[in-house]
Amino acid sequence: MKKINFMLTAFRDGFQSVIGARVFSNDFLPVVEEAAAAGVQHFEAGGGALFQAAYFYSNEDAFTVMDNFRKAAGASANLQTLARGINVVGLDSQPRDIIRLHAQLMKKHGITTIRNFDALNDAENLIYSGKCIAEAGLHHEVTVTMMELPPGCQGHTVEFYESVLRRILNSDIPFHSIAFKDASGTSCPAKVYDTIKMARRMVGDKYPIAFHTHETAGCGVLCYKAALEGGADQIDLSIAPLSGGTCQPDVLTMWHALRGTEFSLDIDYRKIIRLEQSLKNALKDYFMPPEATKVDPIIPFCPMPGGALTANTQMLRDNGLMEKYHDIIEAMGETVSKGGFGTSVTPVSQFYFQQAFNNVMFGPWKKIAEGYGKMVLGYFGKTPGRPDPEVVRIASEQLHLEPTAKNPLDLNDANPAKGRKPAVAMLEANKLPITDENIFIAATCQEKGIAYLKGEGRIGVRKNVKNPETAPVSSGAGRSEVTVCINGKDYCVKFDKGGAVVNGVPVSYTVKENAAPVATPATAASAGKPETFENLNAALPGIVLRMLVNPGDRVRADQAVMILESMKMETEVQSPVDGVLASFQVREGDQVQSGALLAVVKKV
Repeated sequence: MKKINFMLTAFRDGFQSVIGARVFSNDFLPVVEEAAAAGVQHFEAGGGALFQAAYFYSNEDAFTVMDNFRKAAGASANLQTLARGINVVGLDSQPRDIIRLHAQLMKKHGITTIRNFDALNDAENLIYSGKCIAEAGLHHEVTVTMMELPPGCQGHTVEFYESVLRRILNSDIPFHSIAFKDASGTSCPAKVYDTIKMARRMVGDKYPIAFHTHETAGCGVLCYKAALEGGADQIDLSIAPLSGGTCQPDVLTMWHALRGTEFSLDIDYRKIIRLEQSLKNALKDYFMPPEATKVDPIIPFCPMPGGALTANTQMLRDNGLMEKYHDIIEAMGETVSKGGFGTSVTPVSQFYFQQAFNNVMFGPWKKIAEGYGKMVLGYFGKTPGRPDPEVVRIASEQLHLEPTAKNPLDLNDANPAKGRKPAVAMLEANKLPITDENIFIAATCQEKGIAYLKGEGRIGVRKNVKNPETAPVSSGAGRSEVTVCINGKDYCVKFDKGGAVVNGVPVSYTVKENAAPVATPATAASAGKPETFENLNAALPGIVLRMLVNPGDRVRADQAVMILESMKMETEVQSPVDGVLASFQVREGDQVQSGALLAVVKKV
């Protein structure tokens, strides 16, 4: 009987794949303690989207959460995080100083193992990050990423994975174990078996081999059985209610599937049953998206990882766009086939989704998502296949970037907007303490990280409403602004502090009850010649990220005056005319709906 090791993923991938990583640590840390008491000694404790989500949604410090996780799990537990190679914990790649700082801070805050991957399977992107992890005294688990391509696409074969592993073995990347990671759960069981068998043949017994998948496409248990038969030593499992569906198979399910075989998880199932009930009770008030709790047979045709899937559906719901979900998923197949076949795992999965979103909302290839465009242009490393030449051309034109074959680390080191120095400048500008932790937060979380450090963080955790009658109205409902059409002209009226702003011009008003009707409607023209004003409205729902100019500044036609963030994409809001910015109608951090009035420009 071969004992199979497993990592419990509920407290990272479970959160990310089922509830979009939006969780309060006080709700789950007691369950971590109970899991340790039940015999679990290997936990996924952070990394991936969970780091940024602490600042973006939970208004918590990710480093403090890691410290408390260590206390709950005990001194002997193996605590593992997930790193995205040169992207570490975000969607954007980082320079060398931040990559090194990441490894040092993980070690400082109780982490023992980092699973490190590159979504493009570019071994060059793993060399420096791997060295930093090993030099920090951490266990480095180097990773090959997997998925099944849409029908008609070629590239993700056993031979391809062998070539990736061979490049890793032939490089000077220091590592202690190997993982094969299928974040979308789309790999065929037969291919999983052949891939793991190939890897075991190449490395012998020198390195432990782990395999990771999701149940999203309904093949997770089959793939795990295939991996074990191929020679894997470890699999990743979760517990209810954060198991199955878009997450990993359940510990109890896998235990049952292995009964009567040569493999054993060696667990006390009675303790696991009680543990699952504790986690269910701890999360009973959390909103569980229906798409996260079921198998989706279409996923193999448009591979979407569990973590990215629910994070995106959360944002679609927040922005009133959930009806577009299936259209976006269907559009993903083309973004994968024309994007160079990078593995659908963050950040590349997010790039695929963002581009599919833009293709649905604006028309095919009319608007290139920045991350997707930079990927096909080479700014994240070498894609496994050649991106579509026409898409490359469009991306180059829209982003004003030339294709490159340069090392992304060299590009990032030379970028004055990235690294330790600009992060320190952000902290100094906001009179915040200069610590390694704060530098890393500023570098990887940007404005939202600074907002948290200033005590201005926002809560974005989704919990079920117990009393709808007394529940607060969501942003976007009960608006304090209206658009009034008078004699064929639109006047945007925003009520604020007892006054009103009409097309950017402050006016006073009074309301008279039972007033006699007048022959003609009042116009706002006399208040400030509104015909000389142009409104800037939101093309998409999103969050106001930052202002680029001030009221009273002269602006040019097509000049960006503010940045909106929608679906993790930054979108410029541009002035339609030459003029003077009369006013902003929103503030940084505001959630706005499609069509909302953002600013007013006075023509000159």
